[in-house]
Amino acid sequence: MLNFAGYQVINLKSAKVAFPTFKNLAKRFNPVKPTDVILFYRQVALLIESGLNIVGAIELLGEQATNTTFRKVLEEIVSDIQGGSQLSAALNKHPQVFSPVHCQSLKVGEQTGGLETILRQIADHMEKQVNSRKGVKNAMTYPVLAVIVAVVVVAVMVVFVLPSFNELYVSLGVELPLLTRMMLSAGELLRSIGGYLILCLLAAIVIGYWYIKTPQGRYKWDKLSLYFPLVGRVNHLNELARISSNISILFKAGLPLTEVLPLIIQGTGNKYLIEALIKVREDMLGGEGLSRPMSKHPVFLPMMVQMVRVGEETGNLDQTLNSVAKNYEAEAEDKVKSLIALIQPVMTVVIGLVVGIMALSLVSAMYSMFGQTM
Repeated sequence: MLNFAGYQVINLKSAKVAFPTFKNLAKRFNPVKPTDVILFYRQVALLIESGLNIVGAIELLGEQATNTTFRKVLEEIVSDIQGGSQLSAALNKHPQVFSPVHCQSLKVGEQTGGLETILRQIADHMEKQVNSRKGVKNAMTYPVLAVIVAVVVVAVMVVFVLPSFNELYVSLGVELPLLTRMMLSAGELLRSIGGYLILCLLAAIVIGYWYIKTPQGRYKWDKLSLYFPLVGRVNHLNELARISSNISILFKAGLPLTEVLPLIIQGTGNKYLIEALIKVREDMLGGEGLSRPMSKHPVFLPMMVQMVRVGEETGNLDQTLNSVAKNYEAEAEDKVKSLIALIQPVMTVVIGLVVGIMALSLVSAMYSMFGQTM
């Protein structure tokens, strides 16, 4: 209907129901992990090479699956294939588990007879993406835990430890040093408004989470995630590497760019990048190619734009974009390693300073007490 009316579908989303079903709740609380999908692709390729048909291979993997949601998905895939569907079409019915880009690549593999090779290429591609995400998470885990521990230690010291010393100092009539008085005043302030601060913090978290769920909030959050201090550059490089790799895979499979970009848009989770890709596609349909529309949007880095231009001129767009993806993945990995190497000593110094200030306030008060009582 839409095609006959002159429209082309770029992105489809299922309508949200007011009351989620048990099936949807099960998928939400027991989602299929990317590592499960990676292992599935590798095992299907191995079993097909061993002489087993696709239905038998998926049935065997479904029996071995430990994730109940994934097991049910595989059962539905087997039923669809037995009903006459191809593997790519059956997988494409589960976009939350199997990427539409990967399903399109599998469709080409089915037509050319290289399904096992495509399955392994997709698994390798997904594995790189998972490792990149893990690197960012690992880089942020230590500082977050260190900050939480530091805050808890300071709060305990200021709210509980220092006041007990204050009673001793007051009973002895000792004049406390400035640093100790400041710490005691901070403790009294925390005890008086601490509950309100916690409530305000929880309210801010709830409001922020709700705002990010709105279209405008999600767009701003996705844009901000590409420009965060330290980790923003890593997120940016990983997103561009994923887009470059996906375009390379689909273009190499023989799809024209007019069909590639809608699939890339559909498989992209960053709303800011989706908007940029939609504008690129509109300009490309206007006859401007791919590199020129990309150069209009700062989200596409200069090296990517230049390599796309070279690929268009030489006819090797898949190879040049594959080089871009590898270069950005390597740069992101180096930055993650540098970030981890930088964060750990910095957080150690910060925690040391906090503990040192607390200890100094106590020691200076004790020296002041001894000096005044002698």
